[in-house]
Amino acid sequence: MTQRARIDQDGAEGAGGGAAIDAGAELDPVHPVRPPAPRFEPGGLSTAEVAERVARGDVNDVPVRSSRSTADIVRGNVFTRFNAIIGVLWLIMLFVAPIQDSLFGFVIIANTGIGIIQELRAKKTLDGLAVIGEARPSVRRDGRTAEIPTSEIVLDDVVELGPGDKVVVDGVVGEADGLEIDESLLTGEADPVLKKPGDPVMSGSFVVAGGGAFTATKVGREAYAAQLAQEASRFTLVHSELRSGISTILKYVTWMMVPTSVGLVISQLVVKDSNLKDSVARTVGGIVPMIPEGLVLLTSVAFAIGVIRLGRKQCLVQELPAIEGLARVDVVCLDKTGTLTEGGMDVTELRPLGGADVTYVKKVLGALGESDPRPNASLQAVIDAYPDSEEWRCTESLPFSSARKYSGASFSEGDGENSVWLLGAPDVLLPPGDAALREVDALNEQGLRVLLLARAVRELDDPAVSAGARPTALVVLEQRLRPDAADTLRYFDEQKVHAKVISGDNAVSVSAVAGKLGLPGAENTVDARRLPADRAEMAEELDRNTVFGRVTPQQKRDMVGALQSRGHTVAMTGDGVNDVLALKDADIGVSMGSGSEATRAVAQIVLLDNSFATLPSVVAEGRRVIGNITRVATLFLTKTVYSVLLAVLVVCSQVEYPFLPRHLTLLSTLTIGVPAFFLALAPNKERARPHFVRRVMRYAVPGGAVAAVATFATYLIARSYYTGEGALQAETSAATLTLFLTSMWVLAIIARPWTWWRVALVAAMGAAFLVVLVVPWLQDFFQLKLVGVTMPWLAVAVAAAAAALIECTFRWVDRRFPA
Repeated sequence: MTQRARIDQDGAEGAGGGAAIDAGAELDPVHPVRPPAPRFEPGGLSTAEVAERVARGDVNDVPVRSSRSTADIVRGNVFTRFNAIIGVLWLIMLFVAPIQDSLFGFVIIANTGIGIIQELRAKKTLDGLAVIGEARPSVRRDGRTAEIPTSEIVLDDVVELGPGDKVVVDGVVGEADGLEIDESLLTGEADPVLKKPGDPVMSGSFVVAGGGAFTATKVGREAYAAQLAQEASRFTLVHSELRSGISTILKYVTWMMVPTSVGLVISQLVVKDSNLKDSVARTVGGIVPMIPEGLVLLTSVAFAIGVIRLGRKQCLVQELPAIEGLARVDVVCLDKTGTLTEGGMDVTELRPLGGADVTYVKKVLGALGESDPRPNASLQAVIDAYPDSEEWRCTESLPFSSARKYSGASFSEGDGENSVWLLGAPDVLLPPGDAALREVDALNEQGLRVLLLARAVRELDDPAVSAGARPTALVVLEQRLRPDAADTLRYFDEQKVHAKVISGDNAVSVSAVAGKLGLPGAENTVDARRLPADRAEMAEELDRNTVFGRVTPQQKRDMVGALQSRGHTVAMTGDGVNDVLALKDADIGVSMGSGSEATRAVAQIVLLDNSFATLPSVVAEGRRVIGNITRVATLFLTKTVYSVLLAVLVVCSQVEYPFLPRHLTLLSTLTIGVPAFFLALAPNKERARPHFVRRVMRYAVPGGAVAAVATFATYLIARSYYTGEGALQAETSAATLTLFLTSMWVLAIIARPWTWWRVALVAAMGAAFLVVLVVPWLQDFFQLKLVGVTMPWLAVAVAAAAAALIECTFRWVDRRFPA
């Protein structure tokens, strides 16, 4: 701890002995009144004091929910609008018709059970990964520091803070060593706030520089961030085009169902003077297929399976739409350090400047390393290379900050002389044109990272401390490239996803690293200090270039916004505290598991194994979900369209509805239910496209309309062809054959591109229907029996004509609305 930190701490302890801070002092908007500062105990609470607070309930008991509760999962799958409709119809059918006509109810029970089981599996995966990635703050107890779960913090605990740490409960600072906290996620103010002993800290903020410790004054649901997010859950399906699109579709279906169902009920029960039970059965048979009951189930299952698959790869999806969102991304912004390169670095060379003594320079570097209790990767490499000799005493320190691009310390040397030293970016500490910069540029072109050691002529607390600093030595660092980075960048390039490297390091050095990894356009490099402030002009620069260096945290955020203003869907990766604002504003934020608590908290996706190579898996999983749900949604809505149109045609023609529930249960199972389940989980590398509802309806409406007209035409022809007892069963069988064959062709189109297993799937469904037609007891069970030769072949001919028309229509849609 530095001398300044000791002085601040002593002052805080003196004040804490009884002098309370003015309760009316002006503070930030979220803290209108400053509470009396509690007495700061450097050693923390004792075991007995912790037990006392636990007994009182003064524990940080806000549940960290990574998924919906079991009760919510069951409730969400069981109590749906369409389950309620089908449930009522099922109960009616159990009383008025044979069990064959109630099969649809058992199918719904099975579907609901599958949905619950899959989501519970996803919950187990999410909860397990969330525990791995959960923040474990350092807390002092009994004079020792230990990492504990956030939920075990109690009132008056002393919590330590370092760069990148998230403040997990409200409190009052007791120790501060250049402690700078970013409260932008709470207040909207972008500038970090320098905290001193006695100042309040809010949960939800994070440390950007320095370190310290604070006393917890509000825990659990009383903490500020907990009050903001008390109803929030990480497992959310909001802001998903798929989910919102399906909700829109279901709304339209409801509007169509209500008047059509009323007309069908009147037609079958009042207008037609037929058997009451048979009329009820045929009415239910007309209503049930209008409901795309399996669509929501398969969407939930597809998402759940995606979570489980990614969980096996140590990828924590904190919000489900992130799977879908990353598949829609067309620009991915990469932070070099920790993403393209591994966190560690090595000092490869020390170049003294201006005749500086090498031994003296090493002593300075060792003292600088010792002055920072929480060194970043660069300083850690210096510490490893040049251990401190403990001859100098640090009197004041200035922690590294991404905004400043340098750190510093003042020392009382062994001979009593005082000196101030800075270590940081050469092009920030030196004026343009300085001779040393030419040497730095040559090293940067090799992909090496260079720090400048400079002796300051001003005091450390002077805002212009870097002005006039005298260059003393260059510290050359070599970064370790991630072995999987090149393959990942190549994948994004093949998928037409543009990668932008946005780094706080020197632009030339970043460009060299990107070039080594084979990033296309790596030579198009820009120093962010010369980027225009205007959003439109910045967006043009971002579109033209690939690598950006010397980017400040605020600029990262601005750059994400500029890209989004051009209609891009932006993903941002990072692991450092300087990435937090950009991660939060990006459409998809991706954090490394070894990153700071702050980055993990705001990211939608956390790569727990720190493997950049996992990202293609997430993209592929998202594309699988989007592409496959689009396919199966077309199947389900084609059924809804032909069911509604058939009901309308029946009402207008004043005839019996051609199908019983058992017929449509069979058709739905073979042409939609079973194949849709396999298609929803199949591999799919199609690039995600927008306008989900529009694309689905372009196929479903014409496909369903053609199927309805063809089926009804066959039914009317059969009514005039068959007479006598059993005519209705023969008419129904002919209409069923036409509808099945037409629906099978829709399935065959949706299953493209054909592979061996897709062909086998379609063939198996056709074979199953053929078995029903030839096995006597199945004929009786489903009341399906083709009578004669002429009418069945006529039904096949009508289906063939309908299939040809559907094929032409779908191809026209593809040409008229290309991807």
